[in-house]
Order: sequence, then structure tokens, then C-alpha cells
Amino acid sequence: MGHREDLLEGAKRCLLEKGYAGTTARDIVAASGANLASIGYHYGSKDALMRQAIIASSEEWGTGVAQVPAGGEAVPADAEPLERFAAVWDLFLQRIATEREFIAAQVEVLGLLPRDAALREAIGEVLPEGGEGLVAIFEGVPDTEVDAEAARVVGPFYQALLTGLMVQSLLTPDRMPTGRDLAAALRRVTAGEVLGKAE
Repeated sequence: MGHREDLLEGAKRCLLEKGYAGTTARDIVAASGANLASIGYHYGSKDALMRQAIIASSEEWGTGVAQVPAGGEAVPADAEPLERFAAVWDLFLQRIATEREFIAAQVEVLGLLPRDAALREAIGEVLPEGGEGLVAIFEGVPDTEVDAEAARVVGPFYQALLTGLMVQSLLTPDRMPTGRDLAAALRRVTAGEVLGKAE
């Protein structure tokens, strides 16, 4: 790897160890083995590098979720829609439960968005792509098979659920729903049976 890649890897490590706002340029240099001047040369500033680190980390995390089988078995290709919905959420929930440093960094960044225009713009640019990626994961297809309308409508739905679950995992990790719980909630909401007898 060259200095540019080393810096990004170092910044991603710092993100997990020190958090987004708590990482200094010197921390990145120490983690990457690069020199201080190379941050400006390759990324323009430490903040620009950290923005890239949070985006790259998020993309890698999502890709990793798609590759981890639930209970040691892949989600069946012929699974019913709600069965698949539940199984894929279990994949996400497993990662959320075991990667708390990553989740904490994600939630920290959410709190910075109202006061950091550059960070807000950087994340806003990749948000639609992230939604498309989530649709692909839940449907078990490549990103290229997700049509624009599905990405526009369903992508934000999955993003809202995922963001909420990340926050909830930091507040009440012992009361997290399962994928089956989420599927049951969706079924009851769409059937107009929210206040009916739980299954």
C-alpha cells in the first residue's frame, strides 16, 4: 500500500479506537506509519481524511454483513419475504452486538451532522448509494439489479431501521429485538393488527 491507503487504514483504526472527533492528525500518523505532511498532500486535511474514513468504514461494514451467514447458513434463496427480512436483520443485529466501537462511531457522527456542513454533504452524497446497497442485501441481488424506485422508496426505510437499531443498541443492548420480532412488527403494522394479539 502507498501512503494514501496507509493513511485511510490508519484513520479507520483511529475511528474505532478514539472516535471521529477525538482523532488527531498525529493519531493517524502514528496508526498509519505515514508522515504528517502526507495527510495534506493526499487528502487536503485531517477532517477530509476522517470523512473518507467514516464512509469507507460504513461501506465495508455493510459488505461484511452481506457475507456473514446467519447461524452458519446462508439465507435460503427461496425464503418467503418476511422470513428473508427476519434472517437478514439477524445478520445485521449480530454485527451490531459484536462491533460496538463501530456502532459508537456511527452514532457519534450522526450527532455531528447538524453543525458540520462538510461532513453532512459528504455523507449526503453517498446516502442514496447506501440505501441501494441495503435493498440489494435484503433482496439477495447485486446492486445493479436494484431499480431507482426501489432504492428511493425502500432504501431509506432500511436506513431508518438500521440507524434506529444502532442507537438502541447503545442505549438498551439487553432489550434488542430479533429479526423475527422486526418481521412480526412489520406484519402487524401492515395488517392493521398492531394492538391485536401478538403471535
